[in-house]
Amino acid sequence: YCLKNFCFFPHNLARKFGCTEFINPLDHKKPIQEVLIDLTDGGLDYTFECIGNVNTMRAALESCHKGWGQSVIIGVAGSGQEISTRPFQLVTGRVWKGSAFGGWKSRDSVPKLVEQYMNGKLMIDEFVTLEFPFQEINQAFLLLHSGKALRSVLNF
Repeated sequence: YCLKNFCFFPHNLARKFGCTEFINPLDHKKPIQEVLIDLTDGGLDYTFECIGNVNTMRAALESCHKGWGQSVIIGVAGSGQEISTRPFQLVTGRVWKGSAFGGWKSRDSVPKLVEQYMNGKLMIDEFVTLEFPFQEINQAFLLLHSGKALRSVLNF
Protein backbone atom coordinates (compact mmCIF):
# COMPACT_ATOMS: atom_id res chain seq x y z
CA TYR A 1 0.00 0.00 0.00
CA CYS A 2 1.71 3.21 -1.13
CA LEU A 3 0.88 6.80 -0.35
CA LYS A 4 2.71 9.99 -1.19
CA ASN A 5 5.39 7.94 -2.97
CA PHE A 6 6.17 6.07 0.23
CA CYS A 7 5.27 2.45 0.76
CA PHE A 8 3.35 2.21 4.01
CA PHE A 9 4.70 -0.79 5.81
CA PRO A 10 5.27 -0.30 9.53
CA HIS A 11 9.00 -1.08 9.25
CA ASN A 12 9.57 1.39 6.41
CA LEU A 13 7.76 4.17 8.21
CA ALA A 14 9.48 3.44 11.52
CA ARG A 15 12.91 3.41 9.84
CA LYS A 16 12.14 6.80 8.34
CA PHE A 17 11.85 8.13 11.90
CA GLY A 18 15.01 6.41 13.12
CA CYS A 19 13.81 3.06 14.48
CA THR A 20 16.36 0.26 14.08
CA GLU A 21 14.78 -2.75 15.81
CA PHE A 22 11.36 -4.33 15.28
CA ILE A 23 9.58 -6.87 17.45
CA ASN A 24 6.12 -8.22 16.71
CA PRO A 25 4.41 -9.59 19.85
CA LEU A 26 2.50 -12.04 17.65
CA ASP A 27 5.79 -13.72 16.70
CA HIS A 28 6.35 -14.87 20.30
CA LYS A 29 4.62 -17.31 22.62
CA LYS A 30 5.40 -15.48 25.84
CA PRO A 31 4.30 -11.97 26.88
CA ILE A 32 6.12 -9.17 25.07
CA GLN A 33 7.55 -7.78 28.30
CA GLU A 34 9.33 -11.09 28.93
CA VAL A 35 10.67 -11.11 25.37
CA LEU A 36 12.01 -7.57 25.73
CA ILE A 37 13.62 -8.27 29.11
CA ASP A 38 15.37 -11.32 27.63
CA LEU A 39 16.53 -9.44 24.53
CA THR A 40 17.89 -6.47 26.49
CA ASP A 41 19.61 -8.32 29.33
CA GLY A 42 17.23 -7.15 32.04
CA GLY A 43 14.92 -4.60 30.49
CA LEU A 44 14.74 -1.32 28.64
CA ASP A 45 15.93 2.01 29.96
CA TYR A 46 12.91 3.82 28.46
CA THR A 47 9.57 2.77 27.04
CA PHE A 48 6.89 4.96 25.47
CA GLU A 49 3.26 3.88 25.16
CA CYS A 50 1.65 5.93 22.41
CA ILE A 51 -1.57 4.14 21.46
CA GLY A 52 -3.71 4.47 24.58
CA ASN A 53 -4.11 0.75 25.27
CA VAL A 54 -4.07 -0.01 29.01
CA ASN A 55 -2.62 -3.50 28.45
CA THR A 56 0.22 -1.99 26.43
CA MET A 57 0.78 0.59 29.17
CA ARG A 58 1.31 -2.17 31.71
CA ALA A 59 3.54 -4.16 29.35
CA ALA A 60 5.62 -1.04 28.70
CA LEU A 61 6.23 -0.57 32.43
CA GLU A 62 7.01 -4.23 32.99
CA SER A 63 9.51 -4.12 30.08
CA CYS A 64 11.61 -1.54 31.91
CA HIS A 65 14.82 -2.41 33.69
CA LYS A 66 14.57 -2.74 37.47
CA GLY A 67 16.28 0.09 39.28
CA TRP A 68 16.18 2.78 36.61
CA GLY A 69 13.77 2.00 33.76
CA GLN A 70 11.23 4.69 32.94
CA SER A 71 7.94 4.18 31.15
CA VAL A 72 6.19 7.21 29.72
CA ILE A 73 2.47 7.08 28.92
CA ILE A 74 1.63 9.30 25.95
CA GLY A 75 -1.44 7.57 24.52
CA VAL A 76 -4.87 8.45 25.90
CA ALA A 77 -6.93 5.49 27.08
CA GLY A 78 -10.66 5.28 26.56
CA SER A 79 -12.97 7.06 28.97
CA GLY A 80 -13.32 5.17 32.23
CA GLN A 81 -10.43 2.78 31.60
CA GLU A 82 -7.93 2.24 34.39
CA ILE A 83 -4.33 1.07 34.46
CA SER A 84 -2.94 -1.21 37.12
CA THR A 85 0.23 -3.00 38.03
CA ARG A 86 1.70 -4.84 40.97
CA PRO A 87 3.41 -2.52 43.50
CA PHE A 88 6.58 -4.59 43.08
CA GLN A 89 6.98 -3.06 39.60
CA LEU A 90 7.39 0.39 41.16
CA VAL A 91 9.16 -0.31 44.45
CA THR A 92 11.98 -1.98 42.51
CA GLY A 93 12.86 1.39 40.98
CA ARG A 94 10.86 1.54 37.80
CA VAL A 95 9.23 4.90 37.05
CA TRP A 96 5.78 5.21 35.46
CA LYS A 97 4.78 8.67 34.34
CA GLY A 98 2.57 10.47 31.90
CA SER A 99 3.40 13.13 29.37
CA ALA A 100 1.18 15.81 27.93
CA PHE A 101 2.48 17.73 24.93
CA GLY A 102 5.87 16.04 25.36
CA GLY A 103 6.56 18.01 28.52
CA TRP A 104 6.71 21.24 26.53
CA LYS A 105 5.04 24.36 27.92
CA SER A 106 2.90 25.71 25.13
CA ARG A 107 3.43 29.44 25.67
CA ASP A 108 7.21 29.25 25.70
CA SER A 109 7.80 26.13 23.64
CA VAL A 110 5.50 26.36 20.63
CA PRO A 111 7.53 29.18 19.05
CA LYS A 112 10.66 27.03 19.48
CA LEU A 113 8.95 24.04 17.89
CA VAL A 114 7.78 26.17 14.96
CA GLU A 115 11.31 27.48 14.50
CA GLN A 116 12.72 23.94 14.53
CA TYR A 117 10.14 22.87 11.95
CA MET A 118 10.82 25.88 9.72
CA ASN A 119 14.58 25.14 9.89
CA GLY A 120 13.99 21.52 8.85
CA LYS A 121 15.08 20.10 12.21
CA LEU A 122 11.67 18.71 13.19
CA MET A 123 9.91 16.11 11.05
CA ILE A 124 6.20 16.96 10.85
CA ASP A 125 5.23 16.58 7.19
CA GLU A 126 6.39 12.97 7.25
CA PHE A 127 3.69 12.11 9.78
CA VAL A 128 0.96 13.10 7.30
CA THR A 129 0.30 10.05 5.17
CA LEU A 130 -2.95 11.06 3.46
CA GLU A 131 -5.07 14.12 2.67
CA PHE A 132 -8.85 14.10 2.25
CA PRO A 133 -11.56 16.59 1.43
CA PHE A 134 -13.65 17.18 4.55
CA GLN A 135 -16.56 15.26 3.02
CA GLU A 136 -14.45 12.07 3.26
CA ILE A 137 -13.82 12.36 7.00
CA ASN A 138 -15.26 8.88 7.63
CA GLN A 139 -12.81 7.33 5.16
CA ALA A 140 -9.94 9.15 6.89
CA PHE A 141 -10.95 7.67 10.25
CA LEU A 142 -11.36 4.18 8.78
CA LEU A 143 -7.81 4.24 7.41
CA LEU A 144 -6.48 5.64 10.67
CA HIS A 145 -8.16 2.95 12.76
CA SER A 146 -7.10 0.19 10.37
CA GLY A 147 -3.46 1.22 10.66
CA LYS A 148 -3.19 2.29 7.03
CA ALA A 149 -2.63 5.95 7.83
CA LEU A 150 -0.42 7.55 10.43
CA ARG A 151 -2.06 10.98 10.32
CA SER A 152 -4.49 12.41 7.81
CA VAL A 153 -5.19 16.02 6.93
CA LEU A 154 -8.76 17.11 6.22
CA ASN A 155 -9.00 19.95 3.72
CA PHE A 156 -11.98 22.31 4.00
